[in-house]
Amino acid sequence: MNTFEQFEKHESGIRSYCRSFPVIFKQARGAELITADGKSYIDFLAGAGTLNYGHNHPVLKKALIEYLENDGLTHGLDMYSSAKESFLESFHRIVLEPRGLGDYVVQFSGPTGANSVEAALKLARKVTGRSNIISFTNGFHGCTVGALAATGNQHHRGAAGVPLTDVSRMPYANYFGDKVNTISMMDKLLSDPSSGVDKPAAVIVEVVQGEGGLNAASSDWMRKLEKVCRKHEMLLIVDDIQAGCGRTGTFFSFEEMGIKPDIITLSKSLSGFGLPFAVVVMRRELDQWEPGEHNGTFRGNNHAFVTATAALEHFWTSTEFADSVKAKGALIRERMQKIVRRHGPDSLFVKGRGMMIGISCPDGETAAAICAEAFENGLVIETSGNHSQVVKCLCPLIISEEQINKAMDILDAAFAKVMAAGAQHKAS
Repeated sequence: MNTFEQFEKHESGIRSYCRSFPVIFKQARGAELITADGKSYIDFLAGAGTLNYGHNHPVLKKALIEYLENDGLTHGLDMYSSAKESFLESFHRIVLEPRGLGDYVVQFSGPTGANSVEAALKLARKVTGRSNIISFTNGFHGCTVGALAATGNQHHRGAAGVPLTDVSRMPYANYFGDKVNTISMMDKLLSDPSSGVDKPAAVIVEVVQGEGGLNAASSDWMRKLEKVCRKHEMLLIVDDIQAGCGRTGTFFSFEEMGIKPDIITLSKSLSGFGLPFAVVVMRRELDQWEPGEHNGTFRGNNHAFVTATAALEHFWTSTEFADSVKAKGALIRERMQKIVRRHGPDSLFVKGRGMMIGISCPDGETAAAICAEAFENGLVIETSGNHSQVVKCLCPLIISEEQINKAMDILDAAFAKVMAAGAQHKAS
């Protein structure tokens, strides 16, 4: 009998991750995935960045179980609930206030990152009265039509079936190399009334482009971008859906850069437990919605409020967790640099920030072969980038150093095998 018969018979062919990892997972703990037949894998995917605190973290699990046992509200639209109240208080006290964002408000936009992006773009257009949005090369913001218009990925854009309009694409940091000032280019286009670029409502940007290949903007580039936004009266939206919640070593990816976005989108690891949860965080004066003007049935995932609050209280009331992320990120970078020096100093290089990091390969075929070889030996890891050429680490932030080193040993061996085979093929 085919092990995957039920999936192949009843599930749409659109499924993708399961094709890279053709096993049936049954359990998960921390940074470990366990199959139905008991094989263990180290997880360097973590739900595409949704599980920063790992699988089934005991503190979060306990909070959720206690809430369930007390018949806590599960679904509440946007009604008031004790779970929502606790989240709002903790988020303001622990995250916003210490980062100089105490006057910002939170919109519960719907359960996914794309929902929060759609709401942010819609709000920017409402507030400014303009329709155009600036987004960047290799940016990824979601697969619903509005978010997809701001997304660069041709594969995803091609599935829309309708024109994707009202977005002007600009070159991201270092898109043309470090000698070209892409912010000056954008400023010139926006200042020229005959450039053909309509005056935008907002700019949407990722500080580290997750799906785009771990391209990382510098503090200087982000400060210049903010300055251009102020000059041309555009709102600055930071999409922190994948890079946020600690992935780069601070709660927000931008917070050490000296900038203050007008709007921030968050999702993925916000619930801390893999539960659907997304928000739009905005300057109070931008909150110009009429009641119910933007809504959605699943804005009130109270289970996600509970685990998100537990995550904030457990991980973010001191600097200890963020410091550990920076230390682990440095360890991963060091191990990756050794892989590069050993197996491809002229063809490989390390990209990214913090624990959002990877190795760029000569092409997507090489990267895919490395990920497949690593999976055979107990490591779940995927690719990203415009040609899927980056072997990308998105492991849980709570992973142990022992697990990191074990994973890096597996990755080292995978690079050795695939790069050697590639060299042999070229020689023949």
